[in-house]
Amino acid sequence: MSFHKIPNGTRGGRPMPSNPLTHLMMRGMQRLHRWQGDRFQGMDLLYLTTIGAQSGQERHVTISRVADGDGWLVAASYAGAVKNPAWYNNVAAHPDRVWVEFGGEKFRVNVEQLEGEARERAWQKMGTAVPRYFGYEQKTDRTIPVLRLTRATQ
Repeated sequence: MSFHKIPNGTRGGRPMPSNPLTHLMMRGMQRLHRWQGDRFQGMDLLYLTTIGAQSGQERHVTISRVADGDGWLVAASYAGAVKNPAWYNNVAAHPDRVWVEFGGEKFRVNVEQLEGEARERAWQKMGTAVPRYFGYEQKTDRTIPVLRLTRATQ
């Protein structure tokens, strides 16, 4: 599976700091999200598991999802930060080793990075479902990657 990694930008918002306290808070928030039906502030969520691009270790992150036929759209928005989120770099490094969990089920997914008109259509769908995405796009000069996830058959 080929994957063309979209580069970081030159301007954008500041990403949330990554430190032990933040990780502890995120674990607590994830429990709350699960209790609320994998939802937060009107967004449907999924729990993404990737393999670290540098570490080779499993990495976990909670991100929003938008249903798209037999799959889901996700955006590597990082709230409009100048750089791509680490999970995107992990997916780019290991696109065949990605799992999602929601609704009490965990499964491997195939990842398709959308480009051109397909990306634009998906971006409009995501922004309509989660309007804050359009604001993120205004904060940064990078192209925010949009990925389509579908359940892997094996």
